[in-house]
Amino acid sequence: MEKAMETALYRTIWRWHFYAGLFVMPMVLILSLTGALYLFKPQIERWEERGFQGFSVAAAVTPSVQRDAALAAFPGAAFHSYRLPERSGDAALIHIALPGNKGMRDVFVSPQGDVLGSIDPEWRIMQIAHDIHGQLLLGPRGSWLVELAASWAIVMIATGLYLWWPRGRGAAGVLWPRLKQGGRVLWRDLHAVTGFWVSSLALVLLVTGLPWAGVWGSSFKAVREQMGWVKGAQDWTIGGRAPDAGNANEHALHAEHDHKAMTAGALHLHAHHTPDRLDAIVAKARNENLAFPVIISPPGAPQRFGAKSSLMWTVRSDSQNRPQRQTIRYDADTSQEVSRETFADKHVIDRVVGYGIAWHEGALFGWVNQLIGLATALALVMLSITGFIQWRRRKPEGGLGAPPAPRTPAHSKGILAIGTFFFFTLPLFALSLVAMWLADRAGRRILAR
Repeated sequence: MEKAMETALYRTIWRWHFYAGLFVMPMVLILSLTGALYLFKPQIERWEERGFQGFSVAAAVTPSVQRDAALAAFPGAAFHSYRLPERSGDAALIHIALPGNKGMRDVFVSPQGDVLGSIDPEWRIMQIAHDIHGQLLLGPRGSWLVELAASWAIVMIATGLYLWWPRGRGAAGVLWPRLKQGGRVLWRDLHAVTGFWVSSLALVLLVTGLPWAGVWGSSFKAVREQMGWVKGAQDWTIGGRAPDAGNANEHALHAEHDHKAMTAGALHLHAHHTPDRLDAIVAKARNENLAFPVIISPPGAPQRFGAKSSLMWTVRSDSQNRPQRQTIRYDADTSQEVSRETFADKHVIDRVVGYGIAWHEGALFGWVNQLIGLATALALVMLSITGFIQWRRRKPEGGLGAPPAPRTPAHSKGILAIGTFFFFTLPLFALSLVAMWLADRAGRRILAR
């Protein structure tokens, strides 16, 4: 009796692992490849901007002259921000909004004030990778699909670890694959052993990505607000949108990467008749030695993550390593510092999330973090490939090839507790689980006729 219950439990978990893998495999490939690319964002963007680097600094002009040169190259454009050069001799990046709601441009101006070229920020390599990774180029609905896949991937890893459990077997096929046996055993071992070694790293990546997700991130934000765990502005988007926007129009205006919508905000920049203090603010920002990229926004410029437009000059570090980020605000009339926000000023919950996001993006401790993230992504690709091969080898002609359901339902307090935990902590998984349960029951009734 006990053995029969154990077999039923094993078959039940194997069955859910199969369905989770079948749904998640294509998504894991997309997310792994785009995520691996995004890990190297600083290096790729440095390469992308290679034509705007390494100039002489002799006869250098002021930042305001550089800005005016960028605006003169695009008549009618509005100034959004000035990015400090990463290294001496690099061009300054002037972020502008084109007239007539025609989008944004990153304009590169040499130290001598010559316009070297421009890039549409929507078509930068990392922006495209970001949009595929977070929303599959489908907007908010794409974000729901990514969240659903991430939720099922967590379940897939948990059930995979149960199936991997040695149960008295030796280390071969558990800690390393049995390469000489070939065929079905080899593919099974490559899948199981890879899954074991990457499971903890993959779970960290999946969990640290949830605060960005539309449904999970919104629920997490609501819980934080109810518990009083909020201090300062949230430093990440939710489902690709700003966390503090109140309606659809505000969502569009303040989304972190919605450059076209931000054009509308630029129309109000010149309504604030404040002294042009860009040169003084840039000088102050240089002395701060903030982590690159350092963005300087004028009074009235749209702010990131849904924050209201400031009537002060804003200097912020947008480093991917969140603990290094700072935001400093200066009075528009006197250029005196008004406020300073650092990572340490945030609520402890936001700091934990910040560390997780920095790890997720491969920025927490440099190239070592990048290589660990790359190894994790490649292992997930390996899991998808080996899982697909196992399925194709086992799949009967004209059938799905799902593991057979146990003749008697598996009853286990442990699996009930784990299922309940997943049900309440992963909302989209819970909805999809109900849908799959109904579909499974309907399928069994059809087959029974």
